[in-house]
Amino acid sequence: LVCQTCFLAACGQFLSGAHQAHRALSTQTNGEVRITQILKEKFPQATSLKVLDISGKCGCGAMYEIHIESDEFKGKKTVQQHQLVNQALRDEIQSMHGLRIFTDVPRK
Repeated sequence: LVCQTCFLAACGQFLSGAHQAHRALSTQTNGEVRITQILKEKFPQATSLKVLDISGKCGCGAMYEIHIESDEFKGKKTVQQHQLVNQALRDEIQSMHGLRIFTDVPRK
């Protein structure tokens, strides 16, 4: 199924802005829920966690964006933080086309 809000039939391209606005009104996809649960288990100290399916199709699971803040990242370089997230999602990543990761240590 293709969300009509996201698809521009004239040129066969997906409109990411329209897609994101449309998705903001809907509930989480199964993939978002699954990835959120995995990350909550792997990073129990996370103070903030947001998982978004940013695929061109509504919730197809091809590409995700993850924002996570956790004390587990303290003292680690960004690349090390991203490696931890990649390790946690290694089984899930195999079926993805892309993944954007944003990590941080909570501000106190």
